[in-house]
Amino acid sequence: MVRLLFGLGVAVVVFTIFSLVDCALFEKTRIRGVPRAVWIIVILLLPVIGGVLWFIIGRGRRSSGGARSMAPDDDPEFLGQLGRDAAQEERIRRLEQELADLDDDKPDSTDRRDGDKPGRTDA
Repeated sequence: MVRLLFGLGVAVVVFTIFSLVDCALFEKTRIRGVPRAVWIIVILLLPVIGGVLWFIIGRGRRSSGGARSMAPDDDPEFLGQLGRDAAQEERIRRLEQELADLDDDKPDSTDRRDGDKPGRTDA
């Protein structure tokens, strides 16, 4: 029986400390109900009940405003990036084609055979 009471006491202390640390480090804008200082007092004065109340009532959820996850095809920024990428790929393709056309128009001095090198005489 003593072991059970000791184990429960340790669990209560661990839960209370966890609740206090969570409350102290929780984002201020997401705390619901009363201010943070009041939540800390409630957790300290009512060890188990205060911690349970903190997790049920005081701890607010993330706002769905800016941190909402969405599929890539629903994200306007992602879709805009696709358009920019496609335009950039098209521009690169055109520039590569222009370079290839310039290379085709210019006579190539590297097509000579070894015997045709200037300055070499076959003696």
